[in-house]
Amino acid sequence: QVQLVESGGGLVQPGGSLRLSCAASGFTFSNSPMSWYRQAPGKERELVASIGSTGRATNYADSVKGRFTISRDNTQNMVYLQMNSLKPDDTAVYYCKVSSSGRNYWGRGTQVTVSS
Repeated sequence: QVQLVESGGGLVQPGGSLRLSCAASGFTFSNSPMSWYRQAPGKERELVASIGSTGRATNYADSVKGRFTISRDNTQNMVYLQMNSLKPDDTAVYYCKVSSSGRNYWGRGTQVTVSS
């Protein structure tokens, strides 16, 4: 079955960096576009970044352009989100997502808190 397991979240000061990881299994990873979403308290889940199956095509929310970088390793079935220059508004639970066989699959998420 499809499994997505996020890791790498934590508490960081404004201006700091974190690298999130998502370990994927149960589907053909190298053929699948992947995405990172986030959900802040009281807000809807929003798309942060997406990456095509080969890694060449990427897309970012305006709010994170120039600060976040999505990447993937198709040999390890991993997708990453490098987050730099973090702001308090980046505080949220971050989720990895894949669409496979007509369904959306989500991980359990990893908490990112940006606070001094």
